[in-house]
Amino acid sequence: MTEGARFGKVAVLMGGPSSEREISLKSGAAILDALREAQVDATAIDVSSDVFEQLRAGKYDRAFIALHGALGEDGCIQGGLDVIGMPYSGSGVLASGICMNKQITKQLWSAYGIPTPRYRILDGFVEPDMLAAELGLPMILKPVSQGSSIGITKVNSREEIITAWEHASSFEDTVIAEQWIDGEEYTVAVLDEQALPVIRLETPRIFYDFDAKYQSDDTQYHCPSGLPKALESDIKEQVLQAFAVTAASGWGRVDLMLDRNENPWFLEINTVPGMTDHSLVPMAAKAQGISFVELVVRILETSLA
Repeated sequence: MTEGARFGKVAVLMGGPSSEREISLKSGAAILDALREAQVDATAIDVSSDVFEQLRAGKYDRAFIALHGALGEDGCIQGGLDVIGMPYSGSGVLASGICMNKQITKQLWSAYGIPTPRYRILDGFVEPDMLAAELGLPMILKPVSQGSSIGITKVNSREEIITAWEHASSFEDTVIAEQWIDGEEYTVAVLDEQALPVIRLETPRIFYDFDAKYQSDDTQYHCPSGLPKALESDIKEQVLQAFAVTAASGWGRVDLMLDRNENPWFLEINTVPGMTDHSLVPMAAKAQGISFVELVVRILETSLA
């Protein structure tokens, strides 16, 4: 019996109907290849309305969730898997729902003293002058529950607020306006209650947007981050706290910024981060001496807990 046989028959859930479908398909394909290299009996399932019937009919033992965005990261697929009694990778229903919603995440962080930029929820009428007075300019507008920087706009003037709000609300009704932090962007992967090496993101774009994440070749990733060891250690400790208070578990990624005074500001948590050739978790794992195949197997091991 191979080591991979301990997992039984594994369904890699990918694709789905969300706005991040294409990225999910790429992540799922990479995960599937890695599992098969590790001699795991794995099959890809492009998630549709009959996914649970497919899982039952296929007599799968567990699921590796490679779904990004709605359905995959918001607790819906996790809830369905709980109902049919199938183990799965990563966070459960509660944490998935919390982390997918930027408002709830920020409310929890604020309650626990974890620094996060000031914000205002926009779910209807928008008054640009009041919003600018409250949050200052520039600011960021984004859908409250989308990932991959979808629907995000940096707003530099009052005149741009309505257009940015209309763009964000084309993806979902509730929009979050957030204080702009002037500084550098960082991300920290979490695996098995351990923070992996910090990655500093550098892009010639306004911020680390969808194109910078998945399509551009001019984005630079610095790992080691270049931060002083003591500061990086402090950030990793805060990342683990930020991860834990949302009930997130297994694996994920925490995004943050450092302002000009090197104060951290936490932005969001990804409970099912990308696993493509541009993705950050595999990059951090490699810096820790963890191969992509080992990383994928360790993520699948979270379904055994």
